[in-house]
Amino acid sequence: MEDSFQKTNHDIPESTDSKMGQSEDDLTDDERALPLREFYPYIRCSLCNGFLIDATTITECLHTFCKSCIVKYFFYSNRCPNCAIVVHQTQPLYNIRPDRQLQDIVYKMVPRLEELERKSMIEFYKERGLEVPKTVAVQSAVQTKAPKGQKFSVPQSVFSIPTELDVSLMLEFVGAEEGIGNYKPLERKYVRVSGEATIRHVELFIRRKMELTQSCQVDVVCGEQLLERCRSLREVRSSVGQSALQDGLLVLHFGLVLSD
Repeated sequence: MEDSFQKTNHDIPESTDSKMGQSEDDLTDDERALPLREFYPYIRCSLCNGFLIDATTITECLHTFCKSCIVKYFFYSNRCPNCAIVVHQTQPLYNIRPDRQLQDIVYKMVPRLEELERKSMIEFYKERGLEVPKTVAVQSAVQTKAPKGQKFSVPQSVFSIPTELDVSLMLEFVGAEEGIGNYKPLERKYVRVSGEATIRHVELFIRRKMELTQSCQVDVVCGEQLLERCRSLREVRSSVGQSALQDGLLVLHFGLVLSD
């Protein structure tokens, strides 16, 4: 597919400092600026090795790629490029979703990436004599109307939490069935996600972080209820009431058992 956008992952600074104007001695260990390359595993596509453009996540394993990269890849395979899980037997495109929150973070962390990408898109349409989509033209025009003399700086809201992430979880590990071993501990048990996420997504998150094998099953319990994988977190929170909340966090207990 030669008529595809050329992603503009070049001429990008190696580091970005979100604490502009502060000396290194004024910052705590948690606040010290890190080189941008430290974040590469989280903001780059493993297929093209460039920064994520139109970040798209596979719902079965939560691995994320550029949209154009993963769509092209699925022409030849129905497995995830990272973990080789079968995404869908016949139509893997059914099980991918845009990750707008992650894409916003990438654009805010990498100076000029969004601007360069939009310019590339406009050139793509013009070179082929096609009408530039209104969404691209309007957003590009808005970006060029910056006040005179305004210098570029990384937005201070890079790590602000989107309003869509309206459920805060506390994941409590209760143990594993005898015979299950070789799993990593869950290092971070506090997670903030969208209420539209399901128990299946929680299970996938746990599997990925603990590096579980397919022979291991994750059972998730809230209060006294064993939760079905299709239930959304918003449904769970509304059904269990305050009894399963702790300081505003939805408490989910999970255990590992051998699959049948």
